[in-house]
Amino acid sequence: MAPVKKMLGLKDHIDPLDKPSESRHEADPTVLDWLNDVVPTWRQFFHHLIRMFPFMNWIKHYNVQWLIGDLIAGATVGAVVIPQGMGYAKLAGLPVQYGLYTSFMGGVVYWLFATSKDITIGPVAIMSTVLGSVIPEVQRIYPGIPAPQIAMSITIICGSIVTFMGLARMGFIVDFIPLPSIAAFMTGSAITICSGQVKTLLGETAEFDNRGPAYQTIINTLKNVPSAKKYDAAMGVSALATLYLIRTACNFCVRKFPRRAKLFFFLTALRTVFIILLFTMISAIVNTHRRDDPAFAIVGQVSRGFEHAGVPVLKADIIKAYVYNLPACVIVLLLEHIAISKSFGRINNYTIDPSQEFIAIGITNLLGPFIGAYSATGSFSRSAIQSKSGSRTPLAGVTTAIVVLVAIYALTTVIFYIPHATLASVIIHAVGDLIVAPNTVYQFWRVSPLDAVIFVIGLVVAIMNTIPNSIYVTVCISIVVLIFRYAKAPGNFLSQTWVGEKQNNRPLFLPIDEFDSDMKPENPRHGVFIYRFSEGFNYPNAGHYTEAMVQSISKSTRRTNAQAYVTKGSRPWNDPEPKRRADGGEEDLPLLRAIILDFSAVNNVDVTSIQNLVDVRNQLNLRAAPLEVQWHFAHVRNRWTKRALAAAGFGFPSPCKNVAVIDGKEEVVSEIHNCGHRHDVEAGVEVCKDAVPCKKTQQWVEPEKGSCNDNPRSADGGSRPFFHIDLISALEKVDVYLARNPVV
Repeated sequence: MAPVKKMLGLKDHIDPLDKPSESRHEADPTVLDWLNDVVPTWRQFFHHLIRMFPFMNWIKHYNVQWLIGDLIAGATVGAVVIPQGMGYAKLAGLPVQYGLYTSFMGGVVYWLFATSKDITIGPVAIMSTVLGSVIPEVQRIYPGIPAPQIAMSITIICGSIVTFMGLARMGFIVDFIPLPSIAAFMTGSAITICSGQVKTLLGETAEFDNRGPAYQTIINTLKNVPSAKKYDAAMGVSALATLYLIRTACNFCVRKFPRRAKLFFFLTALRTVFIILLFTMISAIVNTHRRDDPAFAIVGQVSRGFEHAGVPVLKADIIKAYVYNLPACVIVLLLEHIAISKSFGRINNYTIDPSQEFIAIGITNLLGPFIGAYSATGSFSRSAIQSKSGSRTPLAGVTTAIVVLVAIYALTTVIFYIPHATLASVIIHAVGDLIVAPNTVYQFWRVSPLDAVIFVIGLVVAIMNTIPNSIYVTVCISIVVLIFRYAKAPGNFLSQTWVGEKQNNRPLFLPIDEFDSDMKPENPRHGVFIYRFSEGFNYPNAGHYTEAMVQSISKSTRRTNAQAYVTKGSRPWNDPEPKRRADGGEEDLPLLRAIILDFSAVNNVDVTSIQNLVDVRNQLNLRAAPLEVQWHFAHVRNRWTKRALAAAGFGFPSPCKNVAVIDGKEEVVSEIHNCGHRHDVEAGVEVCKDAVPCKKTQQWVEPEKGSCNDNPRSADGGSRPFFHIDLISALEKVDVYLARNPVV
């Protein structure tokens, strides 16, 4: 016994055969337990309703300092959203006032449901571009349907879907869209939007479609440069150059005069407002006396107030015409918003609730069409301005709504003279920041080359095809890669080494191929294998794991009875006779005695994975017959996983004689005498410690009912002494078994 004691680090006066186990007993979960966990109580339902209105938690603490910060931030964003909203409405193929309606509705509704203080809801370039491509498709089928009606119909349907997802707490769905997909989507969208606006920026009069794939738009724009109108080009190009000049100058001044950084920030944030006012003033001077024949394209007459408010029209035929595009519209609504809100949450030290944000976006889009608003979601540029302007609560959106409301009723005369080319410059300048920088793509390559490839594929699809297809392709590729990685996850056989001082050394279990030169790995025991699952254990990877495990164990052990078959002809075709080694040393290989499975990476199992494990057990039992192969499990934390393993006969010595088919006959390959005491919590079946009859099948071993004597429960798992809290505990039990059952 001395070597065993030394190997386990036990004191001399403790017998390892009598060492108590270290874990505790857990009762099996039942279906009723599962229902109790899933079905909310009335109290939980009431709290869920309260959580739908997060403002109730902070509104009672509202103070003057918060109010000042919200007023400044909201007014700043309001000044920015007016020109942006009008420009984005043009992207969607709608009159500019619909962008104002959307900006107003986002500020009024979002703060009631928001979990982010920095996000501002309103029209965005990408969603407007998607609508701008969907509306013409529907109008080709139904030419008489006006664009606003189609846009509001799409908005209500998308709002309903997103609201349902939020109420169902499905916010986790956005986690399935990886960062490379988002980056490719944003970059491709920005390039598509910019290329489509160059025609308006230059005032090209040639007729061509600037809503198709980006590469076609770029080619057609370059071909038709000679048709550009010089005054439109002057109003557009000079405005765009001035926007970049102001931003560059302000950034330089921030570095040069850091104490005045706040002043230069506000100058940078309001540069769009300044440009719109400047060029609108120029336009008014030039076109005051030629309103009917302006020198360059201007916005023109704008409805004052909410003239388009009313009940939206929903027709089944129209919905069928764009139903194929709904997934893309929903993804665009959620993708940018959740990505932005999470980013600002990390920056400003708070967390958002994705499901609650779904509710906020959904209800905003459900109610918006009643006043003429179209699809709204979070905006990156405006959210950055709101955050840096000092917003303290989501109530800053109400200030933004008030500023937009003033524009709707009091600034329609000013809006009349805004040049189209200047609006195009504002759009190009706003979405240009969405393009991912080359150093970011290089960082993708350094972290994961495959993710960089996915980004490039998504970008190419967005430029050569459409933005929605870019999302579909990148998400599908990412999911396929994820499934492949999971299905082909490599399991590891573990070996043992010792670390620490000689007086206080402790065992360390590492994959056999990961030992440093300074470490001296040891096979835990002859005929004992420790196997770790690295990526869970479910139906996609169960066969991969078990096949690799069986192959390695078969190569590292010898059959207990190599002459199990009477003749060569009685040996199955798929069980070839073991090859003789060149040195004739097959007898040096150990016999298979025990397998320890490390479930530290396994949270749950399913029928397929358990059946694979049962098949492997039967296969290895045949190889080791008539010796018993013990199966031990370490780090099994999930109660349902323990229940599933126990249902398949794991966790304790086999409850009956171990039967295998040899030479066409059923043979007893091992006989177990102490099966312990266990209880089936669903069927009320108990199996006593003495060997009992069993229903023998080719799959699971199902014990029959029998009378039982009380047996003290093991602390390792109640009636399941083969479930262990860690690998050391499992190896201790295996040592006890080997000491009591030596191979002669």
